[in-house]
Amino acid sequence: MPSVKALLVLEDGSEFEGVSFGYSKPVTGEIVFNTGMIGYPQAMTAPSYRQKIMVLTYPMIGNYGVPERKKNSYGLPHLFESDRIQVKGLVVSDYSYEHSHHEAYWSLQDWLKSEKVPAITGIVTRELTQKLREHGVMLGKIVIGGKGKSQRLNDPNKRNLVAEVSCNDVIEYGKGRKIIALLDTGVKNNIIRSFVKRNVKVLRVPWNYDVFEKGEKFDALFVTNGPGDPKLAKESIEIIKKSMQANIPTLGICMGNQLIALAAGANTYKLKYGHRSQNQPCVLKGTNSCYITSQNHGFAVDTKSLPKGWGEWFYNANDFTNEGIRHDKKPFYSVQFHPEAEPGPVDTGFLFDSFLKEVKP
Repeated sequence: MPSVKALLVLEDGSEFEGVSFGYSKPVTGEIVFNTGMIGYPQAMTAPSYRQKIMVLTYPMIGNYGVPERKKNSYGLPHLFESDRIQVKGLVVSDYSYEHSHHEAYWSLQDWLKSEKVPAITGIVTRELTQKLREHGVMLGKIVIGGKGKSQRLNDPNKRNLVAEVSCNDVIEYGKGRKIIALLDTGVKNNIIRSFVKRNVKVLRVPWNYDVFEKGEKFDALFVTNGPGDPKLAKESIEIIKKSMQANIPTLGICMGNQLIALAAGANTYKLKYGHRSQNQPCVLKGTNSCYITSQNHGFAVDTKSLPKGWGEWFYNANDFTNEGIRHDKKPFYSVQFHPEAEPGPVDTGFLFDSFLKEVKP
């Protein structure tokens, strides 16, 4: 077992001491916590975690290892949400140095080292999470063996993180009469899988690729999840505006909810500590129906700023923040949670089917 001491240092100067078990490299980032019990390979590869130091509150991590990076027939990793680990660093309470699972290909430690991602174990994550809940998410840094103590903290949310995780070229997936133009602001792979398995052709385009100017043929626009402040993805917002002006069916998930709201003329704001777990309860407004959802976001839509013709679709049963919006008459919808899951429940997977009924090839 390793014996190199490591520190997690928060922007307020507080320190949490532990032991390094990942790659020996100091890093800085925004410290956020995830309360999910399972699914760390999927969560750690989700592009929405770009520039985040992830704190996992579930006490034992690593006991089932990490699966092999196999790809499906469409060239997408089978059990991962992108082609790489997206988190800047990992913080856990108790790392399991022994793992066992029929799909395990290597240990979490070996995976982290192969992708040069630092990690700390031995930290009281309960105390750390309580601090983050009280104060809100904070900037911080991982210091390993005394290295990196003097590194400066930079707020990643001031950068357009969407541009860092989006694809660079147009990519096609699947076959089918219905064609979805997927505006990639940091898409999770299972969103693409969810469309393809419904016999839909997906045209994945970069975040700033104007499908209208380029003359692409498609039947609906989908806006993906992604990291950072949605207001910085200005080109994406302008493309969504064109889609709505043309009355093209438009659906968004996670950041897509925020970008569609901004395109409609509403406002967004940063949450105190965000929603990152697989057990967030969301209520369909006007009903008693509550769905358990997977979430990963730090910004939200201000429903009071929604213009005429728009209304709240879902809200969070814990803090009553917005979880979805829709237009009263036109086929424009978006949700803040992840109906495609991975990890998490698939209670709201029907939303893909509901949307595709609106799409006419």
